[in-house]
Amino acid sequence: MAEETAITVDVISDVMCPWCYIGKRHLEAALKTIPDVPVDVRWHPYQLDPTLPREGKDRTQYLSDKFGGIEKAREIYANIEAAGKAAGIPFAFDKIKLSPNTLDCHRLILWSKSDDVQDDVVERLFKAYFIDGEDLTKAETLVRISADAGMQSDLVEQLLETDSDMQKMVKQIEQAQEMGVTGVPCFIVDQRFALSGAEKPETLAAAILHAVETKTNETA
Repeated sequence: MAEETAITVDVISDVMCPWCYIGKRHLEAALKTIPDVPVDVRWHPYQLDPTLPREGKDRTQYLSDKFGGIEKAREIYANIEAAGKAAGIPFAFDKIKLSPNTLDCHRLILWSKSDDVQDDVVERLFKAYFIDGEDLTKAETLVRISADAGMQSDLVEQLLETDSDMQKMVKQIEQAQEMGVTGVPCFIVDQRFALSGAEKPETLAAAILHAVETKTNETA
């Protein structure tokens, strides 16, 4: 690489999206295959369902409403569970009792960036929801996650009691939609190439290498 400027990978995702968790694993696997390429991963908000109330909605009811019956939902999630297993994620969908409104989670991810623990916080949120079945609408859950990641949890607790950065999250989600993002995860490589869906590791790695090659040519 002609210069050591990191290639940015902007990931638009929602922490209640199982494919986003799988996409995170695929990105991690991709980066392991290109260890000599400096990459800066940045996480951005999206909401699969912005109509969910702040207190969330009963998971069984939510899935039944969304997929036209709980049996259809179980069929779809069996496929997701298999894809997760292949990616090394032991999904425990039966533990999830509540489908959350994720705006507060996205605020936490935003705040974690200043402490350079964004990826860690995203991972902890995914694990808390999909593996441990925790309630992501509860402030105490998010405060504990922030503490475990090394953030100032007392400050996080105070901020969660306010509307700080709430409109910023809403605006960023609207901007993603205006860009044409209709599903997540969406990976934007070097602010030039977009890949939608939980792409395979080799596809993500190829996109990053292509960004490196074309950036080198542009700056040569």
